[in-house]
Amino acid sequence: MALPEWQSLLPFLRWLPGVDRRSLRRDALAGLGGAILALPQSLAYALIAGLPAEYGLYAAVVPVMVACLWGSSRLLICGPTAAIAVVLFSSVSPLAEPGSERYIALLLLLSLLAGLFQWLLGMLRFGTLVNFVSPSVMLGFTLGAALVIAIGQGPALLGLELAGQATALSSLLVLFGHLPQAHGPSLALAGVSLLLMLLLRRVCSGALALLFGLLLGSLLCSALPADYGDAIARVAPFDGRLPPFVLPDLRLDDVLQLLPAAVACGMLGLVTSLSIARALTLRVGQPFDANQETCAQGLSNLVGPWFSAFLSAGSFTRSALNLSAGACTPLAGLFSALLVALLTLLGAGWLTYVPLPVMAAGILLICWNLVDRPAIGALWRGSRTEFTVLLLSTMATLLLELQTAIYAGVLASLFFYLKRTAQPQVRRWQDGDAEVLRIEGSIFFGACPYIQLLLQGSRATRVVLDARYVNFIDYAGVQMLRQEAQRLRTQQRCLVLRRARPQVLAELVVADPDCLLQVES
Repeated sequence: MALPEWQSLLPFLRWLPGVDRRSLRRDALAGLGGAILALPQSLAYALIAGLPAEYGLYAAVVPVMVACLWGSSRLLICGPTAAIAVVLFSSVSPLAEPGSERYIALLLLLSLLAGLFQWLLGMLRFGTLVNFVSPSVMLGFTLGAALVIAIGQGPALLGLELAGQATALSSLLVLFGHLPQAHGPSLALAGVSLLLMLLLRRVCSGALALLFGLLLGSLLCSALPADYGDAIARVAPFDGRLPPFVLPDLRLDDVLQLLPAAVACGMLGLVTSLSIARALTLRVGQPFDANQETCAQGLSNLVGPWFSAFLSAGSFTRSALNLSAGACTPLAGLFSALLVALLTLLGAGWLTYVPLPVMAAGILLICWNLVDRPAIGALWRGSRTEFTVLLLSTMATLLLELQTAIYAGVLASLFFYLKRTAQPQVRRWQDGDAEVLRIEGSIFFGACPYIQLLLQGSRATRVVLDARYVNFIDYAGVQMLRQEAQRLRTQQRCLVLRRARPQVLAELVVADPDCLLQVES
């Protein structure tokens, strides 16, 4: 098999021969920084997803390696993310008790189905379909997800054990109902830990502030009197081992029940990953193939659940760290995954000292960083319609199950888009005995009633459609013009199509053999 064919199957062969001693050193340093950042984040995201903490570490190993080797971007780093974790939790928690064996099996099955959906999109060259999820939908969903995550940490902050709810609103109502039972020391420890992290952010990066905050909060809990400290919940103990191999439970009933959520999760992961990858590759001037990256994301999530890894996606924080650390090749992500695996083996005993209220405080800090406040402000100033889509997406995230909220946001975005295209901008002026209407948009079935109404409102002898900006006309558009041309002809008037593009004329020639329309160049 020729080398180009091998490169299509094994895309890492394109960049692997270019690795030298200098790039290897820079990638190793970047990988070390990525592993230090991934460690506390992965633990936190596993808890958000309703899983034992070690599953976050598993998700930062195998999927990261696969995505780096088969992906298109040389800077994108994948792994567990906050938004994906909260969608997984909201999708599976109504079906099983979080943390139980049944819950873990369903969540891994959901991740496998989402990976299959992503891989199929890539293989069918449909990677660009994710462009139909607008930035306003993603901003609204991210804002809503941050609120959902913060509400979900309420039990840990208050030292309570509460069952998971299907929506954020129901979770908030349950939380308020249990406020009198709050554990004071847990709440105080969480508040002090959050304050320490906010102070640390002034002198170091957000990742280091999170890591040092977890360490200081854990030490503070250990220093408390036994009557207080022993009553504070901690990360459940687990065996330090490599990601264990598991066989997904492929029962048909479960597959059918999880399929809608899998599509939503897969789309969310792809939008996140491709947006980050595209932004980074444009910044450094590297080539980017959306379909290859889509295949890689799907492959990583197809392989990951067999090694106890839940759904992964691109991480902006870890990818930005990769860029700032001067990573040269995807080996940086590979090093990061291997170091996380090493820390999982050697540091499992230490992680059980981390109190859950301290972890919850770190997750609140992650929630604050999750909200893109400058982008929301720019959307408010630039487009009230898009800002409305953002608000609708946010409200849907709080009131509905998260996978349903994604669909609702996409539908809202499409509604406003169709509303704009159904009423294209039309400029009109008089030219002697003719009235000229210049249409700046496509003439398709959705816009036909609006354009027809404008034509019927004209009283000129010659009605001229200036079509220089019309890129597309469909069968309904041609029939509408034929109908209007026939109507004007019976009134001893005429309809003229001026400066139409070749593709528009080609449609007219096929669908208007009687030439009721007059055509001018």
